[in-house]
Parts: sequence; C-alpha cells; structure tokens
Amino acid sequence: MPLKTTHITSPIQEVDLSLFGINGYSLFVKREDLLHPFVSGNKFRKLKYNLLRAKEENHETLLTFGGAYSNHIAAVAAAGKEMGFKTIGVIRGEELESKISENPTLSFAKECGMKFLFISREAYRNKDSQSFLDSLIKNTGKCYIIPEGGSNHLAVKGCEEILDEHTKQFDTICVAVGTGGTIAGLINASEEHQNVLGFSALKGNFQTSEIKKFTAKTNYTITDAYCFGGYAKIDPKLIRFINEFKEKTAIPLDPVYTGKMMYGIFELLKNEYFKENSCIFAVHTGGLQGIAGINKKLKTKNLPTIE
Repeated sequence: MPLKTTHITSPIQEVDLSLFGINGYSLFVKREDLLHPFVSGNKFRKLKYNLLRAKEENHETLLTFGGAYSNHIAAVAAAGKEMGFKTIGVIRGEELESKISENPTLSFAKECGMKFLFISREAYRNKDSQSFLDSLIKNTGKCYIIPEGGSNHLAVKGCEEILDEHTKQFDTICVAVGTGGTIAGLINASEEHQNVLGFSALKGNFQTSEIKKFTAKTNYTITDAYCFGGYAKIDPKLIRFINEFKEKTAIPLDPVYTGKMMYGIFELLKNEYFKENSCIFAVHTGGLQGIAGINKKLKTKNLPTIE
C-alpha cells in the first residue's frame, strides 16, 4: 500500500451515455475503487496522512469506530495489517459479537488481525466525547484514534488529492456523501468554475455543518433526494440500476454510496438539471466490500441481489 507516495492517481473512465438513451452531456468516472484491493477509494485517501502521522508519533495501535458493514472498519483493518499496526474496532451493536462469522466485513477485519469492542448503540452515541475516548484509552492503552468514517483534517488533506491537473476541465464534480470529509477535500481542491454536487447516503444534508469545519468555500450543493429512505436502505429499483450500469459500463457500484450517487446523476441528466454540453465528473469512492453483506440480507428477503 503506497501510502508514502507523494501523489497517486487513479484511472478516469468515460461512460457512454448513449447506451442509456442520454445525449448532450459527457460523464467520466474516476475509478478510486482501483487504488488498492482492500483499502479502496476515499478510505485510502482518508487514511494516508493519518497513518503517516501515527507512524511519526510512534503509535503501535489504531483505534476506530464503525457499524456492521463499515467500509472504514475493513479499510483500517487491512491498512493496519499492511503498515504493521495493531487495530481495534469499536463496533456499534452488542448483538454482533456472536455473529462475526456470519458477517463478511467483520470476518475480513478479524482475519486482518483487528480486535473488536462491541458496545450498545446508546453507548456508541458518545463516541466523540472526550470522557468516552479517555475511558477507551484507559482500557486499551496508548493508541492513535481515527474517527468514525475517518473524517478529520488529515483525511480532508488526503481527499484533496483526488483532484489534479487532469480534472480541471470538468464543470460539475459529483460524489457520495457520508460524514462529509471526502466532499470537503474535493471542495477545497476544486476550481472556481466548478460546482461540487454531493449525494447524501443518509436523510438530510446535516453534513454541511461538518464540511464548514474544513472549508470556507461555498461552491457545493448536497441533496438527499436519492438516499432511498436512509442509510443502507435500498430497493429493487436501485439494484436493477446498479446491475444494468455494471453490465453496460463494466463499473461495479455499491448500494450504500456510489450506487445512489450514480442513480441520482442519471435522474438529473434525464431531467436536464445540468447545463447542455456539461462535462460531469463522478468520483467512485469504493465501498465494494459491503456488497457481500448486503446480498446476504437481500437473499433473506427474497429480493434480487447485486451481480
């Protein structure tokens, strides 16, 4: 994992919109999902400078937070293994402790050497309070703490590197939004003529307050119109879109973040939201490891799965 590389780039792939009956626009996808087999997309970007800082401060252990199918948990576990760190995951939901073997994400993290601390959802709400963090460190010993989702100033710095001289030509930059760290980095690195459009994976656009901690620029919009009811909520319509998109473009999408973003982009294209002849740039933030877990849930409900 070349975290010490000054700057790395991922391929940009054009989507042939005519395959979907859409003309008058151009759409390109930055394949951040190809950066690393296990630490892909924005997780690679967010962790890069955090892990370098942890090394500089001579930490041996990384501690972070996440839910049952967290891309962040999987990424920290894999990066820790590769970089020689011990890792601890504070997991939301005590009931998951007895279901590790049934959960692809937690099983993978465990195989990478991650130790878990399962806590109640009520206790998990305190994850950002200093007293809660102090109590964790008292039990675990010295460790480098990475927030849920990985978003902090070092993470934003890493996400700024998604954009470079090859992305200045685009009019609109699209990205899925969870905690807000990735979009904050894109906003910071965007050009004056560019608008950054965030597709929230959750209900609401509350991430705005978080984004303002990292940037003073205002050339962005966040919509939750394509969150499909909330975080990790999906329906057959979204699954059909993800499968059709992969069939026609060979680009896989996840149902929690990138699938909803791309679905939203296509809906906006059909509704002529963008100016004619707009050149649109979408960031593929990875997250594909979560598909296995989602498919297990879909099968139990007799719903179609993601191919």
